[in-house]
Parts: sequence; C-alpha cells; structure tokens
Amino acid sequence: MTKKREYEDDYPDKTLYIPGPTEVREDVIDAMAEPMFGHRMDRMTDLYTTIVEDTKEFLDTDNEVVILTGSGTEFWEASTLNLVDENILVPTCGSFSERHANVAERLGKDVDRLEYDWGQAIKPEDIRETLEQSDTHYDVVATVMNESSTGVRNPIEEIGDVVAEYPDTYFVVDAVSSLGGDAVDIDDHNIDVIFASSQKAFAMPPGLAICVVSDDAYERELETDSASWYGGFQRTIDYYERKGQTHSTPAIPIMLAYRKQMKHMLEEGHDARDERHREMAEYTREWARDHFDMFPEAGYESQTVSCIENTQDIDVAATIEAVSEEYDFVFSNGYGSQLGEKTFRIGHMGEHDLESIKELTDAIEDVADL
Repeated sequence: MTKKREYEDDYPDKTLYIPGPTEVREDVIDAMAEPMFGHRMDRMTDLYTTIVEDTKEFLDTDNEVVILTGSGTEFWEASTLNLVDENILVPTCGSFSERHANVAERLGKDVDRLEYDWGQAIKPEDIRETLEQSDTHYDVVATVMNESSTGVRNPIEEIGDVVAEYPDTYFVVDAVSSLGGDAVDIDDHNIDVIFASSQKAFAMPPGLAICVVSDDAYERELETDSASWYGGFQRTIDYYERKGQTHSTPAIPIMLAYRKQMKHMLEEGHDARDERHREMAEYTREWARDHFDMFPEAGYESQTVSCIENTQDIDVAATIEAVSEEYDFVFSNGYGSQLGEKTFRIGHMGEHDLESIKELTDAIEDVADL
C-alpha cells in the first residue's frame, strides 16, 4: 500500500531534458499567478478565443482547434468514441502506439494491429497494402507521429496521403511529444484529428490537451449514435462557436500560461521553431553515434526525443542519478522493462537550444567517462 510522502518546499531546481514535461519560461510560470476569475465571464471568452485562434495561426491550419483541460490521452479516447463505429487499424511500433490500440480495445472497438519491431518506423506502403487487401472496412487509421519510447518519427504525411485514397476512413494522429517542435502540414495531408499535450514541445505546464479537428471528422461525428461527452467534437466546437468558451470548467491558470507561451511561439514562428528543433536533433544524433548508437531505424529519427542505444553498456540509472546530482540536469532512461538499460533518451524540445543540449552531453561525457 502506498504511504504518504510529504511534499517539501526545498527541492533543488533541475533542468529537464526528459521527453516531457520540459523547461518552461519564467514569465509563462508567472502568468499562472493572476487573480482568479469566472469561467463564464467575458474575460474567459477573451482568453479562450485568444489561445484557440493563436494556435490555429501558429499551426497554419484552417481546421478547428479544441483546447481542453486534461492530458493528450483524452483524445486517444475521444477520437475513438467520436469516429469509430466498429473497426480501427492501429500500426504499432512502440509503447504509445500499442497503448492507443489498448485504449480502443477497452472502448469495445475491433482493433487490428499492424505490428512493427520496436525501433522500426511505420511504412506508408504497408498501410496501403492493408487497406487494399483487407476485407474489413476501417473507420479509422490511428498512428503515432513521434513514438517517444523508441525515438521514432513516423512519416505521417505520406501515411495521410495514402489514407486520403479511402474517403470513408479517417486519419487520427497522436502528436503528443512532437507537435510544436516538428512542423507538419495538417491540412495538406488528410489529417482528420491530430492532438498534443501542453507540457512537451509547446513548453507549457502540464494540464492541457490540444486537438485539431477537420470538417470531415466533425461531420462524421454528427452521423454517429454516440460520442465522447467531454471530448466530443460537436459539443466542444459548437460551444466555442456559440460562446467562445469551453463547455466545462477549464484550468484557467494553465490557459493563462498557454496564452503567454503561444505569443512567444508566434514571435519565433513555426518554421524557425522547427529549424531550431532540427538543429538540436541533428547534433544529438551525431553525438550519440560518436559515443553510442541511435536506436531508431535510420532515417526515421525523432526531431524532439533521441533514443540512444547503450552500446557501451554504461549503468544508465547510475549515470542519470550522477548527472542529476552533479549538474542538476535530468535526462531519461529507456522506456519500461524492455528498453530500460538498453537505451536512454534525451528530450530536445520546447525552449531548449543547441547550447543547452551541448551542456547536457558534456555532463554525460564527464560522468560516464566517455
């Protein structure tokens, strides 16, 4: 039985290089300290319409944007309830894509997995072959953009182009650990639903789920007999159109932080933010190959999370602990029992830059005597 561990007030500050949460600007943290106001006041309408429309501008999408209090996990569940009558195809290549399939099964849907070894990327031609040859009509193909357990960046643009050939099948993308740090043209690649969490590449505090919804996905939900109550596309989008607010009480302080950070993101620009993340990723991969190796299939490495194969057999847990104690930097071990000591992961997302990533790799070199 879990026992209470009292939260203290004197924890040392640690710089986060994990796959999320990540570092948050001081003025974004400060924005959460505004006096409280009601979620049905005009002030809330000003706040919510600002963050929704700024997000559309940043992502350069004409699709609808929904921002709800919760984890990005909410839209695993909601998109399945909203769009899947019976059958869903889920290509799996790591822990989070597998979890997406598990969620659909828990919701009573018939799930077909297209299984890849961990570290391998989903291939568009395999999606096409499955859709062409299967006797099953799939309501949805659901894919993870950035499999942060393995550091794989799946080619969702090409997959979306394939799914577009099947107009009665909808394309859902989990971009929890990449959206905001890895640019994707949502509208041009048939992405019906793509969602993320605020605490990763958006570099905000945890607590908000961001979802972009196509008109086709919205219309699809209108045809169904049931849908998600909290994350229903009709419910959330119609309420926004009528009131400019969320249908249920939101986490107002985190939305205030979101407003502040989104202004920073707009000032930097989507392309420039994408390029900064690309530079960090390329440096990290080069460093990893000099000292270890990369775990993902070549050519499909993530732009926000590097999963590094522990070819030198260092003690990953001890190295993480020593870097934390000596440098106040925190990076991550491999995900779960399958990769725990076989790999380690560096999150280069959000407000990090090339200089800060080099500080971490220098610290790892020092502690691990590389």
